[in-house]
Amino acid sequence: MSKTMKTTQFPVMEAFYTIQGEGHFSGNSAYFIRLGGCDVGCVWCDVKDSWDASQWPKESVEEIVAKASVHPGRLAVVTGGEPLMYDMTDLTNQLHAAGFQTNIETSGAHPLSGNWDWLCFSPKKFKAPKEEFYAAADELKVIIYNKSDFKWAEAHAAKMSENSLLYMQPEWDQSEKMLPEIIEYVKNNPKWKISLQTHKFMNIP
Repeated sequence: MSKTMKTTQFPVMEAFYTIQGEGHFSGNSAYFIRLGGCDVGCVWCDVKDSWDASQWPKESVEEIVAKASVHPGRLAVVTGGEPLMYDMTDLTNQLHAAGFQTNIETSGAHPLSGNWDWLCFSPKKFKAPKEEFYAAADELKVIIYNKSDFKWAEAHAAKMSENSLLYMQPEWDQSEKMLPEIIEYVKNNPKWKISLQTHKFMNIP
């Protein structure tokens, strides 16, 4: 049975206008909608406060879109937590109606819902992703925490669609140790690109 929660309101941990720091859209202005609730449980998660959805105030789709529309940018990034714990159809439809491009960042641990212009799939070892994400994703982003993650990344890359982009991103606290390893790996395996959390270097959300 699907665990997707059908609701007209979402627990919004935070929403803010900033610069996308990671992946294919790095450097673009973007409005982030971070939803509360996650059952994946990554030990190195840097937003563990997002896990408990009950901590965060609920907002209607109309409220979320209205707040996003105040800003000049029209790229909306829905993240979490794990946003696909909820049915994203209405939110994406209303964002589109307001002129937004819809991007999502997901672990793929819950069924896919919503109408997305760009899907960033970032599978985690702590909860296996659904098979549907390999074909649906535009971008695979694998967090590299230790050397064993290179082999794990390749196992996921082998299942991706031919046109999807492949990114390796060092886990922030392991960057000093793992970034040199990633650089050499990508030089030897040029199908991969490197994603860095550039928003942290810029000291912005």
